[in-house]
Amino acid sequence: MKINTQYFDNETIIGWQKYLQNITAQQRVEYVLEYIQGPFALTSSFGAQSAVSLHMLTQIDKNIPVILIDTGYLFPETYQFIDQMSERLQLNLKVFKSQLSPAWLESRYGKLWSQGIEGLTKFNNIMKVKPLENAFDALKISAWFSGIRSNQSLSRNDKKVIEFKNSRIKIHPIIDWTDKDIYDYLQKHKLPYHPLWEKGYVSIGDTHTTQPLSTNMKPEDTRFFGLKRECGIHD
Repeated sequence: MKINTQYFDNETIIGWQKYLQNITAQQRVEYVLEYIQGPFALTSSFGAQSAVSLHMLTQIDKNIPVILIDTGYLFPETYQFIDQMSERLQLNLKVFKSQLSPAWLESRYGKLWSQGIEGLTKFNNIMKVKPLENAFDALKISAWFSGIRSNQSLSRNDKKVIEFKNSRIKIHPIIDWTDKDIYDYLQKHKLPYHPLWEKGYVSIGDTHTTQPLSTNMKPEDTRFFGLKRECGIHD
């Protein structure tokens, strides 16, 4: 019998965490899909190593909705990568956007990303967080998968395989994977990194808040000018 997400509490989540941490990423996905009541979705930014989660999830559930939040400021290479992976994996891609276009946003607020922490937070809320909530509501999503990993930044160190976030179950199947695990999976299945990976981009978001990794930088410093790591979706 599948468990409705409304019946999850902290004690239930802790029990699931203990079980899921001791099985493989693929088994985690299969177990969740079998025992938790959906609808489900996978969120993807189509970032540097996103082919892993896109492939893994769609091999288990080929029709799972893949939610992309398009800010209108993604790299040309990202849009090309989206097209490439969508065609190759036959993704059930669902694209959601803010009600404000980039031009309208800038007309109303200016370049928010250049206005410090407050501006960055406002930009992310308008262009990413709210559109994602709209996506969840429109698709009636009760549980969602994400491809984040704990070694990507300090802000993700304490993330578990499963958590309860904003009245929904959130699952991180590859949270404990290493860079080698990612590489091995991509090689095994002949999957590509994002095209900008070879140019030194280790974390890829919007053009105006992403830079390649350089000497004396930590990976999290390549996003949002080093002022913050998360956009609000994975906080």
